[in-house]
Amino acid sequence: MLTTNFCENIHRNDSISLSKELEDISELMETKTGVYVLEDGGGAMITRAWLTEYAEQTIDIQYFIFSTDNVGLIACDYLVRAADRGVKIRLLVDDIMVDADIQDILTLDSHENITIKVYNPGVNLGKNIFSKLGKFASDFRSANQRMHNKTFIVDGKVVITGGRNIADEYFDYDHEYNFRDRDVLLLGKETQAVNSSFVKFWNTDLSVAIVDLIATVPDNISDENRFAKLHEYACNPDNFWPQVREKIKKLPTAFPILKNSGALVWVDDVEFVSDEPGKNDGNSGLGGGGISTSRLIRLVKNAKKTIDIQSPYLITSELSRQLFQDATDRGVKVRILTNSLASTDNLEAFSGYQKDRKALLQTGVRIFEFRPDAAERKQIMTGELQASIDYQPIFGLHAKSMIVDGETTVIGTFNLDPRSANLNTECLAIMYSEQVAKTVLEGMEKEFKPENAWETTLEFNPDSEVSRVKRIKTWTRKILPKDIL
Repeated sequence: MLTTNFCENIHRNDSISLSKELEDISELMETKTGVYVLEDGGGAMITRAWLTEYAEQTIDIQYFIFSTDNVGLIACDYLVRAADRGVKIRLLVDDIMVDADIQDILTLDSHENITIKVYNPGVNLGKNIFSKLGKFASDFRSANQRMHNKTFIVDGKVVITGGRNIADEYFDYDHEYNFRDRDVLLLGKETQAVNSSFVKFWNTDLSVAIVDLIATVPDNISDENRFAKLHEYACNPDNFWPQVREKIKKLPTAFPILKNSGALVWVDDVEFVSDEPGKNDGNSGLGGGGISTSRLIRLVKNAKKTIDIQSPYLITSELSRQLFQDATDRGVKVRILTNSLASTDNLEAFSGYQKDRKALLQTGVRIFEFRPDAAERKQIMTGELQASIDYQPIFGLHAKSMIVDGETTVIGTFNLDPRSANLNTECLAIMYSEQVAKTVLEGMEKEFKPENAWETTLEFNPDSEVSRVKRIKTWTRKILPKDIL
């Protein structure tokens, strides 16, 4: 049996605090926004862990997926330890993709400093199959309106937002399938807009306290040792490698280097855009758009030279294809990287893309499809699992980013599909900085290369790289309406 000494020996340093680390840039944070792009999963996880470890007042978390797998349980352990220190934690998760037992969520919520709410409940937690089907049958549009926002806010000063959810595959921990994803860390001025967005979602009637979703709270929820097994799990080196904890310990020494190296870019103009809870009034059926949709449309319409996009799901409409057609007619070069049939995690979404792939190509857009064995995965995926020759996980694209004219960068949660455009609430960080754009575009350029992606044309696509069975499965999904894929 592992003792807690393993964690205690390498846990937080009481002489360190987030406020001390930010002290020398506090004046800069009042007028500018510091931007640091989190490209690899290992680094994105370590940054979240360190921020949780050294939070002093509050942690506000908003996610579409929060799984109680390896990474999810370790994240919960860090949150409980922060709450034990008096940090107030608010966790808001969407109902439809919560991969956790309601008893476990209630246990976490039972901590006096942790409060959990569920967005738009009724299709998952606390519901049996008949209740779920009834919700979709009686209120189809509402059941499909999900909160896809992803924000992680520490002490109201530091924000992480972007494509990653909380689950193994977003942080290089899955043995079979991992995502190439992208987040951005923000310090300073624009973090206030993220705080305001979180509060709006937290206070909406659509967000319901977890304790209000069940009739009776189990008696053992307040057991004195209810978090013991969680701590034991997270302290087991088989679940959370000691070398990763060591990296978290050493992050304070890396922070001054980050501030002075140029990797942290101070930007005058950063814009955080978030849809309103509930998205739109529904007068357009399953359509209707939203704030994030309108903002992206404006960026595409104003492009003068280039548009470079990464989106794991690419389901176009006549409107979006016309936007791209207008752009190419103006002489704008448009490139889109999406998943191939061989790399996708979503056959339904791929079937929607497959239907209109030819029509999109005819607008003049160049399309690239990600390889499941992309050569760059060993460079991007720096997690310990990826260093092992015993594991060769499939590599799939999940980053949702756009660069316009080499000077404006968008990193967010928005997929190029009708669901993101009209149903899911989404959020975007828009950075008007050539320096940030150059850094992100360097990574994108690598992913457009033949060793990382196939270029799809009117004469060629890489669908044949998968088995006939998978191609047939994809074909059968074509009966589903594209509006909800």
